[in-house]
Amino acid sequence: MLDFVIFAVTVIVVLIIAVIYMYPSSKKISTIPGLDKTSAEDGNLMDIQRAGSLHEFLQNLHEQHGPIVSFWIGDEFVVSIASPALFKQHLSVFDRPGDLYRIVTPVFGVNSILFLNGAEGRARRQLFDKSLHHENLDYYAEHLHKVSMDLVSKWSSLVKEEHIGLQEYMAAFATKAVLQCIMGSYFTDDKEVLAFKRNFDQVWSELEHRARDPEIPSAETPRGHQFETALKELRAVMTRALEHRKKHKLGRKEELTVDHIMAAHHNDKDAMVGDCLTYICSGIPQTASMLTWCLYFLASHPKVQDKLHTELLHEFKVSGEFHPSTVLRLKYLRQVLEESLRCAVVMPWTARYQDFDTEIGGHKIPKFTAVVHALGVVMQDETLFPVPNKFDPDRFNVENSKNRDTLAFPPFGFAGKRHCPARDWVYLATSTIVASLINRFQVSLVEGQVVTPVYGMVTQPQDEVWVTVHKRARRLVPSTVA
Repeated sequence: MLDFVIFAVTVIVVLIIAVIYMYPSSKKISTIPGLDKTSAEDGNLMDIQRAGSLHEFLQNLHEQHGPIVSFWIGDEFVVSIASPALFKQHLSVFDRPGDLYRIVTPVFGVNSILFLNGAEGRARRQLFDKSLHHENLDYYAEHLHKVSMDLVSKWSSLVKEEHIGLQEYMAAFATKAVLQCIMGSYFTDDKEVLAFKRNFDQVWSELEHRARDPEIPSAETPRGHQFETALKELRAVMTRALEHRKKHKLGRKEELTVDHIMAAHHNDKDAMVGDCLTYICSGIPQTASMLTWCLYFLASHPKVQDKLHTELLHEFKVSGEFHPSTVLRLKYLRQVLEESLRCAVVMPWTARYQDFDTEIGGHKIPKFTAVVHALGVVMQDETLFPVPNKFDPDRFNVENSKNRDTLAFPPFGFAGKRHCPARDWVYLATSTIVASLINRFQVSLVEGQVVTPVYGMVTQPQDEVWVTVHKRARRLVPSTVA
């Protein structure tokens, strides 16, 4: 009898060891709650795909397990944090885990500023970003005002009740504005803007596809061939723009991002093109998406739109000019923009890592572990923003904001001074076009639409958003930039 018991216990122990060996995903390497691997090869990639996006996956995971969770991407252990308190513990972390951004490597190159870490990364970011800081906004205001007036003119020429596609027009505005402010006068030529946009749209569409489905098509497939061809043409346009800037920069006072990039890389054209594309390809989709959602929310909330128009009438009547200081002191417009960023979750997440073992929320984090900052989860947290799906710009007035943790609203990231370098520029650009349009037009949503967000690298409506515009009887036409 004793021999049988010993035999039975031995068999059970062997079976347990075999199960652990055959299913290594069940091994816990951290005390952080979360998911074991669904697949030994892919980790939780299938779970992410089933959720629809990484943002939606993280929403579900944090709802189940709390503000710090873990999961697997292939063989890589990943941690996600989603609370202002945990964000504070990662506030100074600069280095970015390149593996989570590898889908953009073919576009930006392996040496892009996006991937550069350590002291060299900090130094290059400091050099490049200074062209986008607040003190340079006066220069950009002139170009943004002109591009805005071009759009106002186009909308003014439309037939009454004609349907306007917000995504189409906001993408066109963002493309022209970003290109001119990053690269300079080369992109005042509409033919070159169109050449860039045609190829950029193809490349970006493929990147968004890969963000949802990590299987990369080979160059021999139609999709892969289209991507490679568009990317080649895109880089050719950028090369021409760099050559133009080199010839025409002499004697110009402004220092644009392209100038700092050219100075840093000297004669390395590939590196110049890669870093220019890094800034441009980050700026265009975010600006276009932010504008699309903002105008959609204004069109679907007429009282909010009327309140904004009243502010515009008062401000421009007092100032009598169109200047950065004018649009940037429009407090209610800023609230509208911030609530649009929050509701739409324009940039759902970012990530950092450290090259040594550390600790977050009382849990040990092994070195080189990617830590995702679930920005969108926090901005949709009902404990921080009651009824989070409701569009309410008054959330961001002085009274309602004073007791809220600043890290409850990090739409451009927050860690290691590596947040979006163009955030001041983005607020100026979006304020300029929204103020210009709402000052002149009443924007109304075409009835019968279901606007569904798609959470990718940026959040965009699944389908075009259609509006109509009517010229306002009461409007002020500000003078040119002072």
